[in-house]
Amino acid sequence: MDPSKAPQQDEFMFHPKNVQLFVLLAGLTFLFLALTVSYVYIRVTNGIAPVRLPALFLLNTLILLGSSYTLIQAKKSYLNDDTQRYQNFLKWTIWLSILFMIMQGAAWTWLFSQGVFMQSSTTTGFLYVISIVHFAHVVGGLPFLYLFYRTAKKRMVDPVTVLVYFSDPEKRLKLRLLTIYWHFLDILWIYLVVFFGVNQVM
Repeated sequence: MDPSKAPQQDEFMFHPKNVQLFVLLAGLTFLFLALTVSYVYIRVTNGIAPVRLPALFLLNTLILLGSSYTLIQAKKSYLNDDTQRYQNFLKWTIWLSILFMIMQGAAWTWLFSQGVFMQSSTTTGFLYVISIVHFAHVVGGLPFLYLFYRTAKKRMVDPVTVLVYFSDPEKRLKLRLLTIYWHFLDILWIYLVVFFGVNQVM
């Protein structure tokens, strides 16, 4: 890795896109905190039984962690100018994200088969709303992952275009922001799984 690239990244600390991302993440943080605090308040004050977390939610945690790992490796490959590994790890991140969505659908299907619907109780309603909102933000990030992969496949065709692609500071910034967003979704999901798990035993 070229040491000169690190200072270039720092120049984007107050880039408008950087600021926009952190405003988005702050908004999501407050939204999910409000939902989880409301869940506890309503459950405790009304004496409602906590919702049982499907085991597939735990599996989905591992899948999301896997997608974060592959995206980290994609970013490292980009910074090391490793074309093939960069494309491969982007592709793995996309497939793991799709697997997460499929397994999340399977988790909801399992809940349906157990007769647990959104309207079954206040606690199950919160589980569905929180998991659906998180799912929507994973779906929202997927097109950006695909765009990175498609652009890499299209533009990395010879040494010259590869050099131009890897030396583009705007792409480096966007990849950094996408990585931050993806890690945030992982951390958020882990928080939600731990939150509902702890509530089951309280």
